[in-house]
Amino acid sequence: MAPFEVLFKATHGCRLSRLCERFPSARIFSWPNSMHEVIEIVLRDRTEHKELRNVLSDMINVVDQSFNGESTCLVTKKSGRTFENSISMRLEAHNMLCLPPVAYEGGCEYYHAIGFRHGDFRKFIESASEMPAEITIMHKSYLDSTLNASLPISVSGIFRGLTQKQVDALLSSHGMGYFKFPRKKNVQDIAETKGIPRTTFQEHLTKAENKLVNGLVPYLKLHGAMARVRRAVT
Repeated sequence: MAPFEVLFKATHGCRLSRLCERFPSARIFSWPNSMHEVIEIVLRDRTEHKELRNVLSDMINVVDQSFNGESTCLVTKKSGRTFENSISMRLEAHNMLCLPPVAYEGGCEYYHAIGFRHGDFRKFIESASEMPAEITIMHKSYLDSTLNASLPISVSGIFRGLTQKQVDALLSSHGMGYFKFPRKKNVQDIAETKGIPRTTFQEHLTKAENKLVNGLVPYLKLHGAMARVRRAVT
């Protein structure tokens, strides 16, 4: 068995997905277990904060909560998940490891899972269709290393400080083959397609690349240290 990872989104109208449809600026992250569920809510539109908190108080049983100025963190009593309404429980039932958190945005929920047999994942998709839930696979690949070497990475740490223009510059460059070898397009080509000056686009792209590298450096250092430890004990 060669372990593989899969990223997918699901649409089946669960309570947190419906909440994101009602509040389009919301991103919600969930860490559930058998007793409690930790929910973090990030709102791009701060004016929605009070209304969303009121809706949540009617929807779930909150044990504790905190607000740090950017996000609200709630600890709730058992989430009421059942096999009939839970994607994560169906993953577990089909021998898949569901890696938290589950993310919710725009009426969809996003999952990262590890599997060991592709047949198990196919059976999970068949099972999810009974809910019914629509599953869209975003990425699927074999793990490049052992499970214990798979590092949890903080997405907020890597992407911290990126502006929307810098994100757009990265995505446009990737989509047009700038990062391929040999390159399919250069900065001038992409800037002309975007209808902005080359120097402006180059600034957005360079700043984005610098921020990504700075965000990845701690994980690269940890990866190198772990590799040295593994060599020393084998």
